[in-house]
Amino acid sequence: MSAAEDSVLVAVVAYNSAPVLPDLIASLPAGLGPVPWQLVVADNDSRDDSVAVVRRLAPEAVVVPMGRNAGYAAGINAAVAAGDPHPAVLVLNPDVRLEPGCVPTLLAALREPGVGIAVPLLRDAHGVRIDSLRREPSVRRALADAVLGADRAGRLGRLGEVVSADAAYRHACDTDWAEGSTQLVSAACWARVGPWDESFFLYSEEADFDLRARDAGLATRFVPTAAAVHLEGDSAASPRLWPLLVVNRVRLFRRRRGLPATVLFWAAVVLREGSRASLGRRPSRAALRALLDPARLRAAPGPGWLG
Repeated sequence: MSAAEDSVLVAVVAYNSAPVLPDLIASLPAGLGPVPWQLVVADNDSRDDSVAVVRRLAPEAVVVPMGRNAGYAAGINAAVAAGDPHPAVLVLNPDVRLEPGCVPTLLAALREPGVGIAVPLLRDAHGVRIDSLRREPSVRRALADAVLGADRAGRLGRLGEVVSADAAYRHACDTDWAEGSTQLVSAACWARVGPWDESFFLYSEEADFDLRARDAGLATRFVPTAAAVHLEGDSAASPRLWPLLVVNRVRLFRRRRGLPATVLFWAAVVLREGSRASLGRRPSRAALRALLDPARLRAAPGPGWLG
């Protein structure tokens, strides 16, 4: 491929992201190396100076003011629509830092037949590997998570949804889906699958997109020789965010598997959150209330959903 054929649109969604944007922007030149790229930042009505930071540090970037907190998927879609046509789109959280050579390595994987999405090895701010690979949700996996915990279940063959076995992260492999902070998507994949589903607002949108890509015959390829740092928000400790994550898992499952199976999946998730709520965990108590509230299960998520 020529340099023009390798060019990448870097799509970033910002929401009160001024503290983390400088390090992301600083990491892009080394992370993309010789690959030509265009930065597009969709800003979800930040109340801080996120937009000013982008315009100061990356004056050539395209900034898309969303005018409201439209959610992660809507920001990605808006960024891609505002950018120039490119053979690949790099979807990034603002709290990601690319390691040198990350994107050229992902691009090499994206050229492989049947690959539509390429994702790197992720580490947190302390250098600890993030278990970013996932299997498609199932009733059995939800029960295993409830009874054994996600980490333990993920080490037992294909029992868990979270892939947590060390061996799985040593070699390139295909995964059902991967966490959405750092994903390189081919233009062909985007055209075949369509835009990210904005109805999720936040959480499960990457699972939905990657699983739809798999349905269309395009794999999500994990590439351990490409690396990035993801600082990660602490949604598991947030009584506001954790319920949204949990409810969106149920919504995604119902969309793919139908109502009868979803009743069993919902019951397994209720068991998990209820058992943890009994230990005094506030996020699980909040998630349990949401799971038992038909109105919140049916409502389209958004800023108002968070309360």
